Amino acid sequence: MRSVIHDSFGDPAEVLHPADSVRPEPASGEVLVRMRLSPIHNHDLWTVRGDYGYKPTLPAIGGTEAVGTVEAVGEGVEPGLIGKRVAVASVHGTWAEFFTAPAAGVVRLDDAISDELGAQLIAMPFSAISLLEFLNVKEGDWVIQTAANGAVGKIFATIAKSRGVHTLNLVRRDDAVAELEALGIENIISTANEGWQKEARAILGKAGARAAIDSVGGKIATDLADLLGTEGLLVVFGTATGAPLELSSGGLIMKHLTVKGFWGSKVSSEMAAADKGRLIGELIGLAMQGKLALPAGGVFDLADITDAVKASLTPGRNGKILLRP
Repeated sequence: MRSVIHDSFGDPAEVLHPADSVRPEPASGEVLVRMRLSPIHNHDLWTVRGDYGYKPTLPAIGGTEAVGTVEAVGEGVEPGLIGKRVAVASVHGTWAEFFTAPAAGVVRLDDAISDELGAQLIAMPFSAISLLEFLNVKEGDWVIQTAANGAVGKIFATIAKSRGVHTLNLVRRDDAVAELEALGIENIISTANEGWQKEARAILGKAGARAAIDSVGGKIATDLADLLGTEGLLVVFGTATGAPLELSSGGLIMKHLTVKGFWGSKVSSEMAAADKGRLIGELIGLAMQGKLALPAGGVFDLADITDAVKASLTPGRNGKILLRP
């Protein structure tokens, strides 16, 4: 079968290449899925570099999320799933014509949900909604997020709004403001502008924010701490700059702030099945209502993986890059 593999860890644009791989067979409790579309996520590329929490045995087929059609089922799986269109995430080897997945983890899709939306429905949206749950905020609270124009940032703002939680959305480019406004997202500030902190304080009010999410790293963490209210929570979600977190101890002490890390894979693996089902149901509901915008930044054939990776790494792209078999 057609696939995209890497025989070594390194620059994804250099080590990923098309290959003919053996078609897998579903084990007990699994389904075999014929891939229709599969996104390129940042964590997929980190895995290829060897810099992620999970390191596959080489050679390895890339990809962790997809939309596809169930082709066959393993022992103990309801045969009625065969032929059904499903979304699946948190698996491995989706950049191929076929891949296997636990039957309990596939999500059947309504016809109203497009392949482009279905291919992205779980990983990033689930990270966003899990992050919102992790913050333990309520209706009327304010949350600040950096990298608001990223995939998770856009989804987070949408879900928060649906729950009545206010977001202050920080971006690092002036042109990203218009990009988010076009999606109906409000309260957007570019940190490229001098004095942006004053504008942020005016929006948040005297009480400050209940929580803040940092996906950038570096000195922005100090600004976020300054904008938090007493007993506020600062969550480290990522580090786009790769810079170490910079924090002033004074603000942490005087305002009794809490700093936590968030790793979606860990949170998801420890989440109760009932809670996971509830959150995925909420995401599907938003998607059915047309409130969950997950645009595609381009669709590439598996054979064009080098071009696809380069497109995925291009700053300012509007949406995920998707692979087709």
